[in-house]
Amino acid sequence: MQRTRIKICGLTRVEDVQAAVAAGADAIGFVFYPPSPRHVTVEQARALMAHVPPFVTTVGLFVNARPEAVEAALDALPLQLLQFHGDETETDCVRYGRPYVRAVRMRAGVDLIEYAACFPSARGFLLDAFVEGYGGGGKVFDWTLIPPRFDAPLILSGGLDAENVGEAIRRVRPWAVDVSSGVETAQKGIKDAGAIRRFISGVRDADG
Repeated sequence: MQRTRIKICGLTRVEDVQAAVAAGADAIGFVFYPPSPRHVTVEQARALMAHVPPFVTTVGLFVNARPEAVEAALDALPLQLLQFHGDETETDCVRYGRPYVRAVRMRAGVDLIEYAACFPSARGFLLDAFVEGYGGGGKVFDWTLIPPRFDAPLILSGGLDAENVGEAIRRVRPWAVDVSSGVETAQKGIKDAGAIRRFISGVRDADG
């Protein structure tokens, strides 16, 4: 049985990074999109990443960022994976010479296989619910929109929490799951250590 990888995204506090790592997260995501309530500056991210141990992947999330902004983050931070959520093209994504995943905003009419063909260099595709604007809206999309023959690494996102992640894994069998709002307190960007533990436990139970 494949072990589902887990990414906790949108971390803004040292204690949240430590909680995610202690609970067993495989990857930690940092949002470099200023309109997001989970946005961090390069300086803030540097302080947070100091608490990420070896073998936990650090991911930088960008939305239509200026190339010089992405390059500044890469120069200053030990980012191991890039995640693009805007209108970036294949050319935009590969210019940095780093592995990346491409987010796809899922709704009726989206041809995922055709979309993925436009990004042959992507290491995987993160599927999220379509919402107005950019960024996670904490909404679950219709998982039946995912074609059964889609064979690229699939990262499932969108409205996941401890209560529904088990069903999501059993139905979709993704390579990884990505959660942000589903492990937060009432305040966006502030994680709940207990919710993180319950979410990861839900993933492990489904894998078992």
